[in-house]
Order: sequence, then structure tokens, then C-alpha cells
Amino acid sequence: MDEVLKHKAASCWERYTASDDRAAMDLLANEFLDFLTRCKTERETIAWVAEQAAACGFSDDLRQDLVILPFRSKAAILARRGTKPLAEGLRLITAHADTPHLDLKQHPLHEECQVALMKTHYYGGLKKYQWLARPLALHGTIVAMDGRVIPVCIGEDEADPVFTVLDLLPHLARKQREETVEKAFVAEKLNIAIGHEPAETDEDAKVRQRVLELLYGRYAIREEDLYSAELQIVPSGKARFVGLDRALLGGYGQDDRLCVFAAFKAFMDAPSGDHTQILLLWDKEEIGSDGATGAKSRFMEYALEDILDAWEPGTRLRHVLGRTKAVSADVHCPMDPDYQDVHDKYNASLLGYGPVFSKFTGHGGKYGASEADCEYVAWFRKLLSAENIPWQMAEMGKVDEGGGGTVAKELAVYGMEIIDFGPGVLSMHSPFEISSKADLLATVHAYNAFYCS
Repeated sequence: MDEVLKHKAASCWERYTASDDRAAMDLLANEFLDFLTRCKTERETIAWVAEQAAACGFSDDLRQDLVILPFRSKAAILARRGTKPLAEGLRLITAHADTPHLDLKQHPLHEECQVALMKTHYYGGLKKYQWLARPLALHGTIVAMDGRVIPVCIGEDEADPVFTVLDLLPHLARKQREETVEKAFVAEKLNIAIGHEPAETDEDAKVRQRVLELLYGRYAIREEDLYSAELQIVPSGKARFVGLDRALLGGYGQDDRLCVFAAFKAFMDAPSGDHTQILLLWDKEEIGSDGATGAKSRFMEYALEDILDAWEPGTRLRHVLGRTKAVSADVHCPMDPDYQDVHDKYNASLLGYGPVFSKFTGHGGKYGASEADCEYVAWFRKLLSAENIPWQMAEMGKVDEGGGGTVAKELAVYGMEIIDFGPGVLSMHSPFEISSKADLLATVHAYNAFYCS
């Protein structure tokens, strides 16, 4: 009787013991690592999603039942029409495609001490010291005055050079060591080294001039073209298996491209069902979800209004959203083996025990929180239990240690039922984040079950 009354989260490793399950786990992990290696910016992520969806019959033709509507190359909505009227609500999963990185400033290029540097402005909540003295790549898009749209990717191919932010040698870092981490690493010194060879010219700043010549030779651009460019500095290199058992997945951008990948796989694998199924991908979550492509924008409303006009003219959007069940697919912070003291062990998740429900988010007394209703939590528990899918319930660390938010609160304002639900990630917001391939499989299964509910 005691065991019946108690609850204990199930390990994915104990749940997925069959050879078929382990084979599916490995296949999925390899696909994810390839995706993570290829998609290091939001533009690359949305382009990958659009390419995969188009191959499966999705288009921007609203007369069809399979629709994808990308927006400014940084957000997208995918819809699969169900059999029930839209006024009975949607099954909606949303995730964000952006991740912390370094952006180039508007006037990036300068020269100091015979080294050409590019100045950066960091994006999102990163630890600045993690970006020093490591190989970096340059990804992005340049739009020239003549209308050319020029994709840029330098630092990923084995034949490419890489870039780096220089670090101070320990022999001269006495004062730096006495500072707090915040003061010791200054944002204005996160400059990437981009050149050293001087140009054959009588002008000053010969190294800077040589870099401009190389950029012109490769892309036929001038310095002014950098004003109309979106260029990001990201970690160079492939996503990899971690550990002798290859059970962990390591790579840049898993917050939140891990959920983008899992939700997209679940969406594409789901058959059409009673309710219309929606996958919604945003930009700008890491800096507050503002802007035209963030969750605070009107993109979702406008896109759904177009879909309603095409599929069910006269249906009110408020009736659709008010009866929608939704998932904010965002990663969670599991118990860190080296920093267990920042977690409440009674309310913490563990890597390898499945995706995590966060009933509420926010910080400092739930400020800025979205909180799911108990009725919705019960509905979701029943769904996953019926499918025998491992899951956990946890919150983000001890109450006074900090906190965080997601896009859930931006969608909750429409009255839909929504909860944060996603796999755990260690070393979150670092250049090399860690997840579990067992959690990845369980998350895809969970999102698929949601779409089929």
C-alpha cells in the first residue's frame, strides 16, 4: 500500500530498455547533433525547419491543410488541420530559436597593437569569461546596397580560420583576480581577433586595411555593408557525444534548440488528429521576447487570423485561443552534480528522468511568472501516464538563488492553458551545453502524445 501512495519519477534508462528503444534513442541523438551543428543562429534554424517541412508537403498556400508561414527568417508557424472546428481549440507547442551569442557592433572593425579586432555586443544572459580564449565562428547575413543577400559562415569548415577573444595572461592578472567576476570581465573587451597581416599601403592601420581587402575579395563588400549585416559570433565546431558511454549530448545552443528539434520531430511524426496542431517558433526570447519576431509581437495573431480566414471564415480568434491547450517548450535546469547547493533537492529534477514540468516560472516571489492551473496539470499527468512516458515536476533552484522566465506568460494572456515543459540542460547558456539522449527521446514522445491528445 505504501508504494501505491508514493510517487517516484521514472528513469528513462529503466523505461527504455528494449533494443528498439535504444536504437531509436541513438538515431534521434545523431540527428539532433547534426541539427545542432548546422543550426547555430535563429536564421539557420528557421531555414532548416522550412526546408524539412517543405520536403513533407508544407507550404504557404493557405488553401492546403499543411501550412508553414515563416516570418522575417527568424520566426515561423506550422499548422496541420484537424477534423474538429478551430473554435474547439488548438494543440500548440511553442519554442524559441535564439540563444546567447556575441553580435558585431555597427562599427566593429579597428586595429590595436598590430592586431585587427572586431567589437561585439553580447546577446542574452551569458557568462562573459566563457567566451575568452576559445575558437569562435562568424555566422550571419549581409545585405549589400545592390540588393545582394550574402550568407556568411567562417570557422566551421576544417579549412577555415577561426576567431577568438583574447584573454589576459595569469602573470599580469593580479588585479583581475581581486575583482568580482562581473568586474573582471568587461563587455567592451569581448573583441574578436580577426587579422594580423598588414596591407601593402602607405595608409595607417595597415592590418585593418588588409581585413577589408580580404572581405572584399571573398564577398565583394565594403566596410559600409557591415551596417546592413546581422553577423553573430558563435562557438566553432561540431556538437558531440559526451562521456565514454556516449549518453550525454554536448553542443552550443541547446537552450532552446533542443526543444525546437524535439517539438519539430514530434510535430512531423504526429498524424492529423481531432484538433488542429500548431508549432510556433520565436526569436528574441533570451532578451525579453520583444521585437517583431518575439513572443510579444503580433505575429501569432496575424498568422492565425490568416489561417482562420482560409479554413473557417467567421471563426473568432479569441474563441480559438481561449480553448487552446499549449506547451511552452523550454529547457529546465536539472540538479548540477558540482553545484547541488543552489537547488532545493526536494523540488529539483535529474538528468535522465524525462522532460520537466515547471508549474510556474519567475523569480523573487514568482515575479514575472506564468503559472499553470491545477486542472491542466492533472490533464497532462493523465496523458503521459497513459502513454507510459517518463516525466518530472520541479522548479528552478532555491527561491532566493535567482530564477527565470519563458514565453509562456506572453501566450497565457490569451486565456489558453499553458505550461512550461522540456528536458534538462546542464551548463545552460554556456558555449557547450549538456543534455541527455534519454531525455531527448522521452521529450519527443511526450510532445507527440500531446499533439495526438
